[in-house]
Amino acid sequence: MAMKLGEALIKGSLITKEHLKLALERQVIFGGRIGTNLVELNVIKESEFVSFLSKYLNVPAVDPSKLVSVDDETISCISKEMAEKYKVVPFRKDRNRLHVALLDPRSMAAVDELRFITGYDIIPYVTSELRLLYALEKYYGLERDLRYISIFGREGEQTETAPKDSDESKKQLAKIKEAFSNAKERDEIIGLLLSESKKISSRAAIFILKGDRATGWKARGMEAENVEIKIAPASIFADVIDKKNYYRGPLLKIPGNETLISLLSGTPQDCCMIPIQLRDRIIALLYVDNGNASVMDAGLSYIHTLVTMASYSFEISILRRKILDL
Repeated sequence: MAMKLGEALIKGSLITKEHLKLALERQVIFGGRIGTNLVELNVIKESEFVSFLSKYLNVPAVDPSKLVSVDDETISCISKEMAEKYKVVPFRKDRNRLHVALLDPRSMAAVDELRFITGYDIIPYVTSELRLLYALEKYYGLERDLRYISIFGREGEQTETAPKDSDESKKQLAKIKEAFSNAKERDEIIGLLLSESKKISSRAAIFILKGDRATGWKARGMEAENVEIKIAPASIFADVIDKKNYYRGPLLKIPGNETLISLLSGTPQDCCMIPIQLRDRIIALLYVDNGNASVMDAGLSYIHTLVTMASYSFEISILRRKILDL
């Protein structure tokens, strides 16, 4: 019996058993392929997953750039109805062959029917569910669910990209850097972080970590101050702390997230939690979202920059106090 994809990923040391468990739990709630859920959990990069999937299925992977600007003549080889039925996008045509990206490239039924209808010899390729759904929306008008747009933006690229630089944005960033460098108290630092996060989110909260508890410190757009949350093994808090990395995606409706879900009056389709570190130790967590029914259209590079500045600012304020205490 062939090894299942999740087991193969574990054997290949790309994910852990715990990662697979979280992805499967997420899949039950939100659907989608296992790879999509792993990417949303930030466990594996989309490119790494596709490369592994290509070897696992023994099917070539399509170069992502090939799906960016497919000509109309090639797209017209497959109807919208067939594209939707088999989740397929043609991207190259040469002589009697049609090269296509397929959600299930090993489906002989799909390949045979496409060959019969188009009259071309079908050459299947593998890609991620995320990228394929983007292409189906772009070329056939088949709209994606909001969860997929939160990971792959309207232009088909992962949304964790930096905003375009401009003279004005550089000036604004310089002012923020100066404000963080001059901040003397932790409340001032957190105030700056929450205020600037308005540029990408309508709600934000800072949770201070102490032992197995996360306590709401300051918040904007939600009531989280002084709320104490026990950090359960399977929760967004534990995931970020254990990996020392951010989480981006829907807030899973699991027992460990119940208190946060209650604070938010629901489960956001798109949220982010980022660790605030003092050297190698996580001292707090920043949570941001745009409400329960909206995604964060902006990239997260700016908020990551803010968190990094806040971390350095905390360290400077501690050193300043030590100097004054001498």
